[in-house]
Amino acid sequence: MWLIIDRNVFIFLANVKNMDKYEWLWVVLLLLSVGVAFYYYPQMPARMATHWNFEGEANGYSSRFVGVFLFPMTMLIMAVLFLVIPRIDPLKNNIKGFLVYYQRFVTILLIFLMVVFLQTFLWNLGGGLSVRFVVPVGIGILFYYSGALCLRAKRNWFIGIRTPWTLSSDKVWKKTHQLGGRLFQIAGVLAVVGAFLGKYALYLVIVPVISLSIFIVFYSYFVYKKEKR
Repeated sequence: MWLIIDRNVFIFLANVKNMDKYEWLWVVLLLLSVGVAFYYYPQMPARMATHWNFEGEANGYSSRFVGVFLFPMTMLIMAVLFLVIPRIDPLKNNIKGFLVYYQRFVTILLIFLMVVFLQTFLWNLGGGLSVRFVVPVGIGILFYYSGALCLRAKRNWFIGIRTPWTLSSDKVWKKTHQLGGRLFQIAGVLAVVGAFLGKYALYLVIVPVISLSIFIVFYSYFVYKKEKR
């Protein structure tokens, strides 16, 4: 585990000199998460609640070490991957055209993880908002901005709706992402609405995104076949 972390830290540091303001913000969020972890560590119980069902009831537990440091380690690994992707993609010149939207998405994702991180601590201390409110709202915001990202994404190997057919044609990529982007935004709005509907949140968070994901794969295939004809 530590070998993986050390390698990711090395990759991260190797790219520091080329980082911009958004990527520096990721570093700040990572440092903040580590600081929060060390601050709360002595206050956490030996057995921490780390997973909840859609009723807001804890149904998964971890040791204090895992419960406290899992999120910072996850955020570090993800930040490294997100930092490296625009630099190694064979179509990285295309990514430059929507790079700022990609960076904003990563920032929103890391903030969401930070919020869930804090919520975990507060819940184990007997406070905080309901998990069945925080998580659907956060996921809804991520879905909505994923849609905004898709609407602007150009063909590449890592970001967006990547099927064999979208990767084979700029036209198929564009048509698929124009529709998929709007559908993801609708799914985001439904997820946020689900936060206010208690036990029905599951249906408004999970069902729309699974349905549209399946639909958009088939849609890209049929658009590709139409283009070929």
